[in-house]
Amino acid sequence: MAQSDRTSLAAAAPLGETLSALQERQHSLTVYLEQLLQRIDRVDAQVQAYLPELERRERLMAEGAALRERYPNPNRRPPLYGATVGVKDIIHVDGFVTRAGTEAPPELFAGEEAVVVQQLRAAGALITGKTVTTEFAFFEPGPTANPHSLAHTPGGSSSGSAAAVAAGLCTLALGTQTIGSVIRPAAFCGIVGFKPSYNRIATQGIVYFSRTVDHVGLFTQDVEGMRAAASALCAKWRRVDAPRRLPVLGVPDGPYLAQTEDEALAAFEEELLMLQVAGCTVRRVEEFADIAELNQLHRRLAFAEFAQEHAAWFEQYEAHYRPRTVEAIRLGQSVGDEELERSRAHCLELREKLTAKMDRLGIDLWVCPAATGPAPAGLDSTGDPNMNLPWTHAGLPAVTIPAGTATNGLPLGMQFVARYDADEELLAWAEQLSDLIAEPLED
Repeated sequence: MAQSDRTSLAAAAPLGETLSALQERQHSLTVYLEQLLQRIDRVDAQVQAYLPELERRERLMAEGAALRERYPNPNRRPPLYGATVGVKDIIHVDGFVTRAGTEAPPELFAGEEAVVVQQLRAAGALITGKTVTTEFAFFEPGPTANPHSLAHTPGGSSSGSAAAVAAGLCTLALGTQTIGSVIRPAAFCGIVGFKPSYNRIATQGIVYFSRTVDHVGLFTQDVEGMRAAASALCAKWRRVDAPRRLPVLGVPDGPYLAQTEDEALAAFEEELLMLQVAGCTVRRVEEFADIAELNQLHRRLAFAEFAQEHAAWFEQYEAHYRPRTVEAIRLGQSVGDEELERSRAHCLELREKLTAKMDRLGIDLWVCPAATGPAPAGLDSTGDPNMNLPWTHAGLPAVTIPAGTATNGLPLGMQFVARYDADEELLAWAEQLSDLIAEPLED
């Protein structure tokens, strides 16, 4: 599709290649970190993916030197040796204040370093910095812009994490997803986003929005790198062989798919045809006929738990909360205990229903657009997360892969969803499918 004349600050920084080069001493870790810090100095004033840190250079270079000293033998280096990681600012990191995108006092929600950050450090990763989040991971945006066009949103709520990876300001980033806050910004920024099965990546040490549906997710530029990161962070990760066949793909037709903008839907159908020509079997299935009710049910569940998390803080510091956050809490306060328990139970019910349909129809992966369209113009809205909501509600693993561009040149993404706890198979297939999507159809 046509490209616009906009200036892009996106830059290549694939995690898989970087890990291999550092592991095999093709790159010096010191030189690599210096080059990365120079790029952050040049670019982040425009993208604003990171929160300010006065001594970032000194800290990161010292941590890099300590890592080199700890692992002088390349054959004994941990799997994420030298990976540079941006961490969404609702996730606690020792040495950093967690501000959660709000003006409320940060000491209210201070806590111990998140388990996932501890896992990253143990795997040899280096924390590049805290990345910008919307207020409490909801819809009130921060200053971050989309590296593909500074006039467009990077998505939310993991806006800084997605933008940092897309701009080459780190090779890996942590985000969270309660509705669509990993998959959507990854699609908007033209990168790979992975939301694992519910609880496959530990959530302890985050400022929760909704404990029933909060997921910690990951951003990279490449599926190879995503598999390396997921294998280090997902509980009980299993090695799986490369797929010997292409997956059977299920398309959830009906009102759910109709939420997509015309241009994005046309692009999705074009990519789907590409996969069929390559040999994938596609089965169109009427699914989510009640999507409007599900959208409301999920939000009321999340908002009710959000109101519970913030009950004491909100009572004292409501004036510090921004309008859309206040609206969500007020709505959450209206949800009764019986409704909340029914909504919690519905998550598992939907998971079992979708799994049964996959089993009955022989579907390996669901496939659908990763967002309703490309990134909207302006920074006052983070876009529509509805294409991600059902999969988050059911706790199923989802990944988005870059899949072409809109007529304005902004990225589009294709979302694939697997059975619960089949994260390994999902990413193995995603690596295979990303190669197919990248190959244009011949005339």
